[in-house]
Amino acid sequence: MEDRLRNCGFLLKEVSRRYVQRFEVRAREISLNLAQAKALVRLEKNQGVSQARLAELAEVDPMTMVRILDRMEAEGLLERRPDPADRRARCLYLTPKARPILSEIWRLSDEIRAELFAGVSKAERDQFMTVLERLYDNILSLSERS
Repeated sequence: MEDRLRNCGFLLKEVSRRYVQRFEVRAREISLNLAQAKALVRLEKNQGVSQARLAELAEVDPMTMVRILDRMEAEGLLERRPDPADRRARCLYLTPKARPILSEIWRLSDEIRAELFAGVSKAERDQFMTVLERLYDNILSLSERS
């Protein structure tokens, strides 16, 4: 058993890397890359945030985020509105045109997840998620202590 645990970090990283890679390949079908998809998904849940905050939420470099937002604004997927609390800042909001793209992102995500969990029972999936969430909580508490 201990020998299997030695591969834990490698397996987590490799599954994550390949999962993201698969998403990126499939996202090209809807002319998106991962950073754009993350920006849209994070903005969906955080309407009215600043560009800087969205960059943090999407884990994207702030300068890269500006380019992503410029492109999405030009495509009519989002709008920048003045921040009532700070004349220099802008708040970000999705437009109705972004909704079908978000639906496609979630559809792709569901399909890829189904492929990943092929042959895994619902009980195993539930157990896996319980353990994964506990691992996440553990790593967060360790980070907070450091």
